[in-house]
Amino acid sequence: MKTELKTAIIMGIILVVGIGGVGAYFSALDYQIQNKPNQSNENIQEKTVDSTIKLPTIDTSMFKKAPELAGIAGYINTTPEDLKEIMKDKVILYDIWTYSCINCQRTLPYIVAWNDKYADKGLIIVGIHSPEFEFEKDINNVKTAVKQFGITYPVVLDNDMKTWKAFENRYWPRKYIADSEGYIRYDHIGEGGYDETEKVIQQLLEERNQLLGLNVAVAQPLVDLEEYQFNASQTPELYFGYKFALGRNQLGNSEGLKPDQIVTYSLPDRLTRDYFYLEGEWQNFDDRMKLVSENGKIILPYFAKSVNIVAANESNLQIVLDGKSVTPENAGTDLRDGTVHISGDRLYNLISSSDAGAHTLTIIANPGFEIYTFTFG
Repeated sequence: MKTELKTAIIMGIILVVGIGGVGAYFSALDYQIQNKPNQSNENIQEKTVDSTIKLPTIDTSMFKKAPELAGIAGYINTTPEDLKEIMKDKVILYDIWTYSCINCQRTLPYIVAWNDKYADKGLIIVGIHSPEFEFEKDINNVKTAVKQFGITYPVVLDNDMKTWKAFENRYWPRKYIADSEGYIRYDHIGEGGYDETEKVIQQLLEERNQLLGLNVAVAQPLVDLEEYQFNASQTPELYFGYKFALGRNQLGNSEGLKPDQIVTYSLPDRLTRDYFYLEGEWQNFDDRMKLVSENGKIILPYFAKSVNIVAANESNLQIVLDGKSVTPENAGTDLRDGTVHISGDRLYNLISSSDAGAHTLTIIANPGFEIYTFTFG
């Protein structure tokens, strides 16, 4: 009786230790997946996937299928036939963006880095270029931007916003990630969430490996880039077109917006922060304003580190900050000796300071200058 009892106790201890060891192993595995340290791409070391580890089966009935790409007006870095072929059985990150959007521009370094890391592991990135302004429909403009931002993955031109509508989207930028069976498993609006997004990419690639019986190394440290930090007091985006300014009109002149009219604007005695003020004759369009008089100014009291404009039409702008010439410490990347030369339809960086602060910006423009929006960083 004593021998049987002793044997039972020993077997019980072995069973408990065994179960605990298995539980500790899977806990450690989960911790490694969820808590990979951040480091730069130069120091990334790939790890071998243990094909004996089985991920839990996911009930995909709760997820929607990614819609088909619709109404595509052009293709960059691919063809319709090639894109359809390479998307089969892949994890797909759909990036809805437009090239003059500062928020989109700040996400692109991450997306480009993910393409470099995971394109050979089963990830396909598809840039869905859905234009905010008319000039962004020009494929040559988009090709220039694609080259500038180092984008080598496929980009499609959603000029009529049909794919945008198919995704029921309302924002720039927006990232959807579909698993290898086409179910949308992740959705992120705007900037940020980069670690979370990359962990989802890794998880879905692991699931793809299991589903297709592959043994492809996926797990590795996350992309480590300096993320833009928002300031709660930062001036919001300001629109010049009467259609875009609907419900968020920040024009400070008493003359106001006059659809499709030429309006003579005069500066008021008092200026309010986060409103822009015009001087001269400006033609009001639905998406922009155009200076038609010989002289014209825009004055903007703002709070931010950097100031950008989306502008068009060949012209030269004189930039003044707080009533003085802009110092090299505050000069934006497109400012040269106090002047910005507008030569293409895109975003221009006027001011780039080391710290956020309250300032007054003055733009002195010449006839023909067209401005769409102010954006800030």
